[in-house]
Amino acid sequence: MDARLRKLSDYVRPPSARTPFFSLETLLGRFVELSGGRASGVLSAAFGLVLEAQQRGEIVAWVSLPHGTFFPPDVHDVGVDLDTLVVVRVPDAAAAGRAADQLLRSGGFGLVVLDLAGHVGDTRLPAPLQSRLGGLAQKHDAALVVLTGKAAERASLGALVSLRAEARREGQSCVVQALKDKRHGPSEARRETCRLPDGLPQDAPAPPTPRLLERPPRTTPSAG
Repeated sequence: MDARLRKLSDYVRPPSARTPFFSLETLLGRFVELSGGRASGVLSAAFGLVLEAQQRGEIVAWVSLPHGTFFPPDVHDVGVDLDTLVVVRVPDAAAAGRAADQLLRSGGFGLVVLDLAGHVGDTRLPAPLQSRLGGLAQKHDAALVVLTGKAAERASLGALVSLRAEARREGQSCVVQALKDKRHGPSEARRETCRLPDGLPQDAPAPPTPRLLERPPRTTPSAG
């Protein structure tokens, strides 16, 4: 598996002299929203981050709702190590927020993905919860990435989002463009092209699968 991940590293991001704005290194400690409609590239961009995190030796958690976009056979085919990926199935957005809280609070995860993109119900996260999640991501130097299935012109999850980006497909690539970035300001228009190998699903909701875990196997809450 390690050899396969190294081989796929050429596809995660094109070579660049600077650090891409949508990379694990630049997202650590931040509350991020990644938006896009169906077949937009949201899933491709998110699993680019998962691959990057696994290559760095980080533990990754993926929180999935019913009718979510996560489908293990497809992501396994593009190199994601399912043996080390913690997947948590929850019934609704409120439970997803609580799961993300526990995962971040443990301090054991470098990347937590909260997949709300394929959910047909209410995907709002209360402001107090968003504040807590953002604080935990900063405290434990982890990246919290929330996937939402909406167009760029629609409102973000809230004012507490540190970076909002839009993903879209252009041919065999997905493009991620910053819509709002509290670190750089709205006037800085930036985009990254993420190339991934054939086989990644077209970001459409997938059926549930029995490989998903009900709770993370190692969540030891810190004191206090």
